[in-house]
Amino acid sequence: MYAGTFTLVAHDPATGTCGVAISSRMPAIGAFTVFAHARAGAVATQALINPLLGADALELLRSGPAEDALEQVLATDPDVDSRQVALVDTEGRPAAHTGEQTHPWSGHRLGEGYAVAGNILTGADTLDAMAARFEATAEEPMDERLLSALEAGQQAGGDRRGRQSAALYVHTGNPYPYLDLRVDEHPDPVAELRRVHGVAQHELLPFVEALPTRARPGGSFERLLEFGD
Repeated sequence: MYAGTFTLVAHDPATGTCGVAISSRMPAIGAFTVFAHARAGAVATQALINPLLGADALELLRSGPAEDALEQVLATDPDVDSRQVALVDTEGRPAAHTGEQTHPWSGHRLGEGYAVAGNILTGADTLDAMAARFEATAEEPMDERLLSALEAGQQAGGDRRGRQSAALYVHTGNPYPYLDLRVDEHPDPVAELRRVHGVAQHELLPFVEALPTRARPGGSFERLLEFGD
């Protein structure tokens, strides 16, 4: 099954933060397409999804640039013409592949620190809007930049088949994600993801920021007292 999808992957070398925002007219798009780690980079694999491309590319990004990682994983795939892959490394260098057999409209855009990609879209406007919004929000935190870009893509048309699921994943370098939010089945998943993100900002992120880290094994749970019981 081809996953008509619009996606942005990004890595900010200045903050050491990376992530992926994605939406599609298929359920649970975030389950098999999103791969990211702040010490490696971010990858999305879509169209005729091959999760191995995401897992293998992320591992390769730990020791090499995005272009090399992309070339190496595509060399292992027997059906590259049906795949779409977008990735970015820790230096903010992007790379992408859109196979010739991915369903139209399909394509990708590369920018400093990010890549956008999509297939079965209403048109190129979806990716252009995502790129423009991401660049315009350079002063915002990574989660807000990714989510805002996803909203711009949806407003510009998105998946031409309709709407069903969305995901937002942000990694800051710990052995666990900073944010891992998914809307797996909803009539307006990007709008619902925005609502869930709002809840997470107030009720989840203070807890995440207090969790133990390698540098702070005991965590800093005392700071949660600032937020009340």
